[in-house]
Amino acid sequence: MTLQDTRGVRAIRASILHFLADPAQCGEAATEYFEDGVLLVADGKVAAIGPAEALLSGLPEAVELIDRRGMLLMPGFIDTHIHYPQTDIIASHGAQLLDWLNTYTFPAERRFEDVAVAREVAGFFCDELLRNGTTTAMCFATVHPQSVDAIFEAAAERNMCMLAGKVMMDRNAPDFLTDTAESGYAQSKALIERWHGQGRALYAVTPRFAPTSTERQLELAGRLLDEHPGVYLQSHVAENRDEVAWVAELFPWARSYLDVYDRFGLLRPNAIYAHCIHLDVADRERMAKSGTAMSFCPTSNLFLGSGLFDLEAAAAFGVRVGLATDVGGGTSFSMLQTLNEAYKVAQMAGQNLSPFQAFYLATLGSARSLYLDQRLGNLEPGRDADFVLFDLAATPLMARRMEKTSTLAERLFALMMLGDDRAVSESHVAGVCRYARCHA
Repeated sequence: MTLQDTRGVRAIRASILHFLADPAQCGEAATEYFEDGVLLVADGKVAAIGPAEALLSGLPEAVELIDRRGMLLMPGFIDTHIHYPQTDIIASHGAQLLDWLNTYTFPAERRFEDVAVAREVAGFFCDELLRNGTTTAMCFATVHPQSVDAIFEAAAERNMCMLAGKVMMDRNAPDFLTDTAESGYAQSKALIERWHGQGRALYAVTPRFAPTSTERQLELAGRLLDEHPGVYLQSHVAENRDEVAWVAELFPWARSYLDVYDRFGLLRPNAIYAHCIHLDVADRERMAKSGTAMSFCPTSNLFLGSGLFDLEAAAAFGVRVGLATDVGGGTSFSMLQTLNEAYKVAQMAGQNLSPFQAFYLATLGSARSLYLDQRLGNLEPGRDADFVLFDLAATPLMARRMEKTSTLAERLFALMMLGDDRAVSESHVAGVCRYARCHA
């Protein structure tokens, strides 16, 4: 290995795991694991990865070596659906989806007309992501343009890759949170021009969900996508049975809830829809054919009593699937705890989520759902150096359980069932440590 300039180059020694493909399709060949490995980082990118024995022997003396043996290094988690304005209503009791919106969400989002509130919450939100090992997120802001500025500013301060957008919502919501089809279009267009592609910021056109947008607003959302290639779209679909019935009343001409979006050109690559529970065969076929992705939100689906995501059906049709916490309907910022609940959702559906498939979903699978897998999701050379170090003995129970494991699969499963933010020792963004847990 030859490095022309060793300034700013670092080598991290640890056990290293990442995925080269989907374990459900490629089996063991999908996984690359080094029990004693080295990750070489230069200029915010992965320069090399491999066994310590091979890489250390050719390492220039000037390169800083960070010894984290005993830790497990993995790519940073990618959360494909989360609401940063709902940070302060997480763990609010007693509602299903439509009641949740009216009782908790809408009053909370009203506060974001105040830019000081938006900035304070955005900063806390980004720090909480990093504390839980999440280095990239796709998130909703509110209807207020300043809420979008606040989350992109907070992410930029930490150099995080953030996908976000202004909520578009011109009906069936309180007057203090609605825009119009035209104002939503104009404000979104201005935000795209200000933020998309600036640093690591990526813009997502964000109609909240079909019931809160008129046909005109959905039409203009499609126009924004056509006018700005590379921009994303995020929304919700088929989360709750009452919601599905409401959509049928509002759009009687549509074959299904998903078909509403399809009629306005909102199914395409770079479009991702949260939940996707109450879908039929035609819906799944259409998502696969159009390149549209699903966001699997197990903790919120259980918390709000929405239903069980069908992971096997999505795989059977070849739909891209990412993992998401969906805070604040979701109950934890921790992707480890989200995997814990994902396993249980699969069990309830008579399916089995292996630990390798689970961690793939939270990393490379989520990157693929966002069409970012050439930049994020694994640790191949040239990728952005976003990674996390896990302490597998972070709690007495974890330490005791790990002593009884004999395989990597057992250790990963114990990590996702017993782990939470305490298991995250460090989070690195573009090669820079942005969070380090105090072990005092």
